[in-house]
Amino acid sequence: MTLVTGSTTALITPFKNGTLDEEKYARLIQRQIDHGINAVCPVGTTGESATLTYDEDRRCMEIAVEVCQGTQTKVLAGAGSNSTAEAIEAAKMAQSCGVDAIFSVAPYYNKPSQEGLYQHYKAIAQAVPTLPFMLYNVPGRTVVDISADTVIRLFDDIENIYGIKEATGSIERTIELLSRRPELKVFSGDDAIDYAILANGGAGITSVTSNLLPDLKSQLVAKALSGDLRGAKVLNDTLYPINKALFLESNPVMIKAAMYLFGLIDTLEYRLPLVPPSAENLKKLEAVMQNYTIKGW
Repeated sequence: MTLVTGSTTALITPFKNGTLDEEKYARLIQRQIDHGINAVCPVGTTGESATLTYDEDRRCMEIAVEVCQGTQTKVLAGAGSNSTAEAIEAAKMAQSCGVDAIFSVAPYYNKPSQEGLYQHYKAIAQAVPTLPFMLYNVPGRTVVDISADTVIRLFDDIENIYGIKEATGSIERTIELLSRRPELKVFSGDDAIDYAILANGGAGITSVTSNLLPDLKSQLVAKALSGDLRGAKVLNDTLYPINKALFLESNPVMIKAAMYLFGLIDTLEYRLPLVPPSAENLKKLEAVMQNYTIKGW
């Protein structure tokens, strides 16, 4: 089993007249490949997965696999739901599309116990036993936190569960996990603290900002994982203002706006209930973006 690690991008999903813009999606993925990103992540939170249809989910995964085929860039696809049965179907669909690995968000809204989380993830992972599997902990969105004990229990018990995307914002959580299981692959799920997680033994990042700046994000991770922590910190500090600006409103509102401003997507479209950013926040974003060189196609 080949594990996906390193720099990964939580892809946006571009829409045109309300439907998936397949041509633009493929070009955005190719841009990620061209700028050294290790893996792309279709149909995650940043990809507005909660409002995509099953057919759109599948098509996004298929396009990602098609574009990445024959390159060094892998596909780490989102396959989660608040329904365990639906999450299993999503995982099987991802596997049938030929993705390299999947990540699965904690089941939102239900507020399951830790035992419920364990059984949920065990059922999904065992349904696709040959597919590398990452947990995805983002309690700010799901209102449930996968505890360190539960993460370790899953890692110890289920062979294909190899890591976790940590988006709690807690450095302490990463330190706890890696102090107890150094071989666990912990990804930063929060752009602002990528360096801190990598410096504490993290194996990679899943970035929103790298939709815009894949060159800088891939360099940051490469430096950190090669031991050049000073160089990684310089890049992380450089990226801090844009990392913060991209979360002035709920993700992916600001990253899509930024990509539209720089001509990386043709139309600024979201799926309701998401709407464009306020004029005030858009001005703040534009001001910050003047400090960066956005490489195009």
